[in-house]
Amino acid sequence: MWQIYGQDHLVLQLEAGLKTGRLAHAYLLVGPPHVGKMALALNLAQAVNCLERAASIPGGDAGGAPCGNCVQCQRIAQGIHADVKIVGVGSGEEEGPARRDIRIDQVREIESFLNLTPYEGSCKVVIIDGAELLNTAAANALLKTLEEPPADALLLLLTANEDALLSTIRSRCRALHLKPVAKAELERQLVSEYAAEPELAERLARLSRGCLGQAVNALRDGQVLEQREADLERLQAVCQGGLDVRFDYAAELATRFNRDREAVRELLYLWLGWWRDLLLIKEGAEEYAVNADYLTPLRLQAGRLSTGQVAAFIRRLNRTLAALDANANARLALETLLLGLPG
Repeated sequence: MWQIYGQDHLVLQLEAGLKTGRLAHAYLLVGPPHVGKMALALNLAQAVNCLERAASIPGGDAGGAPCGNCVQCQRIAQGIHADVKIVGVGSGEEEGPARRDIRIDQVREIESFLNLTPYEGSCKVVIIDGAELLNTAAANALLKTLEEPPADALLLLLTANEDALLSTIRSRCRALHLKPVAKAELERQLVSEYAAEPELAERLARLSRGCLGQAVNALRDGQVLEQREADLERLQAVCQGGLDVRFDYAAELATRFNRDREAVRELLYLWLGWWRDLLLIKEGAEEYAVNADYLTPLRLQAGRLSTGQVAAFIRRLNRTLAALDANANARLALETLLLGLPG
């Protein structure tokens, strides 16, 4: 069964391809963080290797969904299947999260992996998590594999930023765009499937902005909401502080970025949500604010800023995120960002 929620438009498309044996050789899974890209990729890896599906093909009625119960499906879910390889920043590297891109040696490993005959399944699957982080050499090396893939191979590229990929890579993949789930639907799912209290479900659905994975993670780990509160308190202190406070914070974030770049990106997205809420308040639409539990400090800060200042800083945040994705100097990018923080 499919373990993805709120993406029926993609499930129907993939099931049709699975039933007719006409899947593309490469897919580009596009969507915001925690929307379900990895869950869908693993489900698809299960589907092309599922023993129950394979057994039903001779009868002419092969289903599209993986069974989730056979040995193949279970081993893929556990991350121990010999024919499913997940590649990301620093995967297999000693320095791990300190690496900032996906490099050509990792792509060469992909090529070697795909040239081997499937060992325990019927299809070799490569999942590239964060495909926008392929450096130029790695991206160009991947093109050959995308142009001439082995017959028993499936490549799945996951990205939150489709535009950051080479157009030649995008043109060789079939794009699947994952959409955030509507707030009301997400609330119902959290209550019915995860036994969340209605009030907490509403809060998590609002804060996750339609990304089920993020909401479920916060539901299971109470420290997620505690960390959010600490980060928002720090955000307000930095906004009110002087240059010394801002430079210290930039240095702290740059150090953290070198250890865990994804954590810093998530923090900047939190800032982006805060400043989006400021813009909504300035425009008289505060009922759509994500951080509704912080309306009082948001209103106070909005009263001290012009709409132009808020919009300009939102653009600055987006440019900083793009610069960090392009491997700009983290400390310089973050110092520049905070220097432009309106008073």
